[in-house]
Amino acid sequence: MKTGKLPKNLRQTKITVSKSNKSKMQIGNNELTYINKTSEEPFAVDADGNIRWYSTLYSRHTFVQLSNGHLLIQNRTNGNKGSYNVLSETDYLGRIYRRYRFSDKLGKSSLEQYITVVHHDALELPNHNLLITISGGDKYAEDVIAEIDYKTGKTVKVIDFKKLLPSSMYRNYSSTTTKGGKIDWLHMNSLYYDQKTGNLLVSARNQDITMSINYKSGKINWIYSGKKKSLWPKKYRSKLLTPAKGTTITGGQHDLTLLSSKNGKLKVLLYDNNIDVTNGNAKTSGKYSQAVQYTIDTKKKTIKQTWSYGKSLGKDNFTRVIGSTQRLSNGNTLIDFGYKHDGSQSNIIEVDKNNNQVFNLTISSSKTDRTYVYRAYRVKFTPSNFVFDATK
Repeated sequence: MKTGKLPKNLRQTKITVSKSNKSKMQIGNNELTYINKTSEEPFAVDADGNIRWYSTLYSRHTFVQLSNGHLLIQNRTNGNKGSYNVLSETDYLGRIYRRYRFSDKLGKSSLEQYITVVHHDALELPNHNLLITISGGDKYAEDVIAEIDYKTGKTVKVIDFKKLLPSSMYRNYSSTTTKGGKIDWLHMNSLYYDQKTGNLLVSARNQDITMSINYKSGKINWIYSGKKKSLWPKKYRSKLLTPAKGTTITGGQHDLTLLSSKNGKLKVLLYDNNIDVTNGNAKTSGKYSQAVQYTIDTKKKTIKQTWSYGKSLGKDNFTRVIGSTQRLSNGNTLIDFGYKHDGSQSNIIEVDKNNNQVFNLTISSSKTDRTYVYRAYRVKFTPSNFVFDATK
């Protein structure tokens, strides 16, 4: 089947595959690698790097496959202008089923392009409502999560992390502000909901912390941080995880996911940018980035690093921002080094259980373009439960 030309941005995207061991890759019958480029059209490639699917809806961060086989994509407020304050439920053929628009309350202000209320992540709860990371209505950014009713779009629940974490964290923070002038003290970039326990895993880049809270009660279960225990207020110290020898302190990390949970022991995976934003490892900061797996004993409040990949690649694959990692069904791990060489390259690597590369794809951009891959996933195209009804 001959198709039309790709959009200009995708035609100009340079995709290079240096390794593609299809016999050892996790590709199944019809799995593709989905690429979510920041502020560009998301697309998917096969094992040879050929683009097999794309969306004309420009995406910012959020690109989620829902339980009904549809996609949830974060779009601009107004066509190709403005902030990314729209979540669209669409499908692989482009039909729009629902759109959720979030107001920045600035009207026609010149700052509209900078004030993005909904940002890095979203997930589907068991009741099909959406849980999203947002910026609240105060002077602080990216420190609130909200549950949105799937059918009506109304806000069901809000959790403000200023009410959970020490006030000194945001009151004394001066390192990062958004273009709209808000203080970005926390910078939540990842959510994962555990249906078994009702707990929520959270990654917060600008504090270099990962943590777990009970979603119903809002109480903290545990916190992993490089900040010394003595610097935390006393009421938090019992929640802090103690790392085993050789366990990496994360810095600016992304994409925290739960691999398994049994008898109070969690296996988690994340992408560690390894940049010392506030509480990272100053000695190794900037020298490499990596995917890391940990085992957390929630009863003993301990954490142990059990696997990693990326350190051997050194500074060449260091990414000070963005990135993702995914454990595949055959045990391989897909890693997105999404901001190589200060954003001029994104390197997506799949490694097997022995850390041998079986897939290596690089996306290059011009010095003026600076487009980069926020996250990359291996996903079945299309999911078995996806149905397109042409009569509707």
